[in-house]
Amino acid sequence: MRPASAADVEAIAELRAVVLRGDLERLGRYDARRVRQRLRDGFVPEWSWVIEVGGEFAGCVALRPDGDARCHWLEHFYVGAQHQGRGIGSGVLGELLERGGRDGGGGGVGVVRLNVLQGSPARRLYERYGFVVEAEDSVDVFMVREPSA
Repeated sequence: MRPASAADVEAIAELRAVVLRGDLERLGRYDARRVRQRLRDGFVPEWSWVIEVGGEFAGCVALRPDGDARCHWLEHFYVGAQHQGRGIGSGVLGELLERGGRDGGGGGVGVVRLNVLQGSPARRLYERYGFVVEAEDSVDVFMVREPSA
């Protein structure tokens, strides 16, 4: 992983559109422009990383502080289809949860929250790392992981 920069936003927006398309279409929520714009609107390079495999762009992830240094939101976690199923997402998630934020200070990140689309296979990954359902609606499942997980 390498720190993201503002120059990465379009590649990440495109990856988001590709990765989420199937789930968003299944939920009747896919809008090609909106899916990209939501990423652009919420992208903060200081909280984000680009995932590379063999020097090639493979994905991204963000860990946004939520007011308290011991509470974060896991966001924009996308791995390209050609890199899925190879343990990359699991490795990235494990590293983020263990080392903490962008400064790599260690000691873990404390409470971590996320939302995942209903029916997304990514939910299984999060559950393996101790995330549990906090709430859900017809589109999103909101999950939380306590530090002891």
